[in-house]
Amino acid sequence: MASFDPSEHPHRRRNALTGEWVLVSPHRADRPWQGQTEDPPPDERPMYDPDCYLCPGNDRAGDATNPEYTDTFVFTNDFSALTLDTPEGTGRPDDDGADDLFQAESERGICRVICYTPRHDVTLAEMPAADVRPVVDLWSEEYDSLGAHEHIHHVQIFENKGQMMGCSNPHPHGQIWAQESIPNEPRKETARQAEHYDRHGRTLLTDYLDAELEKGVRVVCKNDAFVALVPFWAVWPYETLVVSRRPVPSVSALTDAERDDLARLLQRLTTKYDNLFNTSFPYSAGLHQAPTDGQEHPEWHFHMHFYPPLLRSATVKKFMVGYEMLGTPQRDFPPETSAERLRALSDTHYRAD
Repeated sequence: MASFDPSEHPHRRRNALTGEWVLVSPHRADRPWQGQTEDPPPDERPMYDPDCYLCPGNDRAGDATNPEYTDTFVFTNDFSALTLDTPEGTGRPDDDGADDLFQAESERGICRVICYTPRHDVTLAEMPAADVRPVVDLWSEEYDSLGAHEHIHHVQIFENKGQMMGCSNPHPHGQIWAQESIPNEPRKETARQAEHYDRHGRTLLTDYLDAELEKGVRVVCKNDAFVALVPFWAVWPYETLVVSRRPVPSVSALTDAERDDLARLLQRLTTKYDNLFNTSFPYSAGLHQAPTDGQEHPEWHFHMHFYPPLLRSATVKKFMVGYEMLGTPQRDFPPETSAERLRALSDTHYRAD
């Protein structure tokens, strides 16, 4: 019998941040595709769209009107999923002895929208790094201000880019959902990181990043302060993890130089994404940082996740269905292959003059 080769044979990989597993099936990448294809977004958009709810000076929902902003702009979501005026309480029945089977409780929070730039026609990949830096600063300001609220114990900053990821507006923007409880994914990461820190006195991502830099096979790009890599446990075909070299708990703890490096790395990484299939690459991405629950979190190490759905081309995406929904997430080629492809791509955007 042939020796096991993870580049050729099915196997499982464990996510060190969550403790969960992913099935890797390298041979599945060669299967024929006769399934659904997507229409890629148009490459051309105007710098200003009079019908866009997020462009400067335009009307939003109700009586709200955007100011004539010239850099970044943040506002409370007109259709917030969470509100601070939600009454406190539970929905647990109190007379049938089945409280553990029917649990519900109120959840308070604040939802914000961040416009990265007044320009309607660009993305992070097409913005100069100097224009991405104010976005990083705004992330820090919002994390600090929202996290200081007595009812906010977690601040989730994220971006859904592209219609394929459910984005309803192409204007470059992200969102913040700040809430009373700590959501599922950060809660799992908190537990795993705390366990590692208690055992070793170092953050989990410090040790993980050191090992990845030594191996080099999953690193996509890097600079003095940050590294972008395809994680060993990646689920999505071109998933990446952006990790600070210095173990800081949040974006607010970054120095000016580190914020510059984060802006530069994000611009490089998203450019590589676009260059992979010569399209504006869709993704869901977000910052993971320490809870704002008033507790010390020395175990927390700032990082970002990028989850892009594209699989084979600009029109074929990965579907999380069937076995993935009922069993375990599965990917069709090894993370090392994804990293190699992304690493080889130019840092110059394919649409650049």
